[in-house]
Amino acid sequence: MNENQPTAKKIIEGAGDLSLAISMVIAVAIGVFLGIGLKKLFGYDWLLYFGIFLGAAAAVLNFVKAYQKLRREMTDLENNPRYKQPPQKNQDDDEDDL
Repeated sequence: MNENQPTAKKIIEGAGDLSLAISMVIAVAIGVFLGIGLKKLFGYDWLLYFGIFLGAAAAVLNFVKAYQKLRREMTDLENNPRYKQPPQKNQDDDEDDL
């Protein structure tokens, strides 16, 4: 991050990271409510578990998307010349080698 960035941008980026956790909880909750609704509508118990499964799958999908985004950002940062490490010179000061 650039030192000249406004403080509000840092707060917004932090809120974006927090929204991942919130979206995972919301996805599971929606799946539970969907499962309860389908169970009441059709009377099959397994529809509740189907809804929970859909919510958990949506939460995992959110996590994977966030991971891929972070991975792209880290790759961009790795390729940035500002953060490249200079090559290390091999300094062998030991004269004990025979």
